[in-house]
Amino acid sequence: MDEPKSVIEILSHPEKNEWMKVMKEELESIKTNKVWDLVDLPLGYKAIGNKRVLKVKHKMDGSIKIYKAQLVAKDFTREDEIDYEEAFSPGVMFTSIRLLLAIIARLDMKLH
Repeated sequence: MDEPKSVIEILSHPEKNEWMKVMKEELESIKTNKVWDLVDLPLGYKAIGNKRVLKVKHKMDGSIKIYKAQLVAKDFTREDEIDYEEAFSPGVMFTSIRLLLAIIARLDMKLH
């Protein structure tokens, strides 16, 4: 199955309803987690663009497991010291979490 490249392509995609559902869920998650605030843009400034990244995740047998839709900033358009002073995006490697939990279990420690 072809993954749509844009929201325009989704409108004529055979799986339109699934894509619309996951995009709506993504926006709800952004609102719920207060990822960003909607503010007025100061005069003389341009907004940083965004893009939808659309992917289909498959099971081992090739059947569809899940549709993924993420709204991402076109970060490459920002200018240092003008649009931002620093950027931080925490991430996690699940292998690191598993290792940490294994050490905690082995040493019979408690995790809070």
